[in-house]
Amino acid sequence: MKNIIKAVTVFVLALFARAVVRRYKPHIVMVTGSVGKTSTKDAVAAVLATRFFVRKSEKSFNTGFGVPFTILGVDNPWDNPLAWFSLMKRAIALLILPNQYPKMLVLEVGADRPGDLSRILRIVSPDAVVVTRLPEVPVHVEAYASPEAVREEEFSPAYALHAAAPLIISADDPHARESAMRTPARIISYGMAEDAAVRVQNVGFHEEGGRVAGMRADVAMNGKKGELVVKGSVGSTQVFPAAAALATALAFDIPLKDALKALESYEPPAGRGRILLGKNDSILIDDSYNSSPVAVEQGLETLRAFPHALRRIAVLGDMLELGRYSVTEHERIGALARCSADIVAAVGIRSRAFAMAQGDGEVLLFDNARTAAEALTDLVRPGDVLLVKGSQSIRTEHIVKALLANPADAARLVRQERKWKSKG
Repeated sequence: MKNIIKAVTVFVLALFARAVVRRYKPHIVMVTGSVGKTSTKDAVAAVLATRFFVRKSEKSFNTGFGVPFTILGVDNPWDNPLAWFSLMKRAIALLILPNQYPKMLVLEVGADRPGDLSRILRIVSPDAVVVTRLPEVPVHVEAYASPEAVREEEFSPAYALHAAAPLIISADDPHARESAMRTPARIISYGMAEDAAVRVQNVGFHEEGGRVAGMRADVAMNGKKGELVVKGSVGSTQVFPAAAALATALAFDIPLKDALKALESYEPPAGRGRILLGKNDSILIDDSYNSSPVAVEQGLETLRAFPHALRRIAVLGDMLELGRYSVTEHERIGALARCSADIVAAVGIRSRAFAMAQGDGEVLLFDNARTAAEALTDLVRPGDVLLVKGSQSIRTEHIVKALLANPADAARLVRQERKWKSKG
């Protein structure tokens, strides 16, 4: 019965969303890929808002539910009947009453199962597509026949583009480059490769007052050069969503100077490499939103390079939805973690493989995030830098919350809504 209600709800939402798009004809920019979609969507929206009336997906609402919510301009009603009634009233009003509707929608789209993106594409078609990373072992691979099948689905919005429509891809991603050649789109690339339309160089930490405050990089576009600064989060992964936004600016003839100015107010979303002050004068890298092999690799690279650290501690939860790749990827990441950190705190059953991996770093094993939080509270010392990362259901934000120097900073963490808190 529950599945029937869900299917009917998705159908009705899609019906209303299609009708709204057909009536108002907004320009659609889709953001797809395996990692970094939400950060990229936020950065792209910040740049496009300099020229257009823009609405973007809230948080990471990128499913057959989430995309219609954005199109209709409503919050997720969750299980509140009154909120669902208000949603339907809002949808009907959009169709029968005059409204000032956005000229551009920046939609994050994602796939958990085969066919998810084809269902979204039946609701709305893109006028431009931004593709983030397409890694060797993508998240959600356990639901697909192969990693290639995941990458193909994640790239599929690009196949819906009209000839010469903008397709923004990473110049450093061989899978994206190869797939892009099969489309009639106008390819605009960003990254560190020499042939990137938006060239990124000299990526490093941005410091203020002797403390790390974010990331910086030199960028070049259309013969113009500038400095890109992303505050509040660390890791090279925080630079590339902003670089994708600059490539989108190029697609819509927004000058580099204006795009960089717009990005001054951009801050990566919660749980994506955010820098927070921890107990005992430690530093927390809160990367607790989700986890996958490529994302953990990048997080460990950031931890290893972080300046002024006395001890480096990697707090890593299980990486889920890897299917038959789970054992080998946990073993591989475990070896990398033990070579990157002085202490590795492994949270969850799968992460116990870290203790078997080669490397010098000490390994501490915890069954869940709450037991890890209790132990790590007494472990941290002044000068420690802790990377905290894990798949959503491991709830590593509990660890970050326990380690905060200022409890009020809990409002800056992921999954702090009442619905999430009720899940434990």
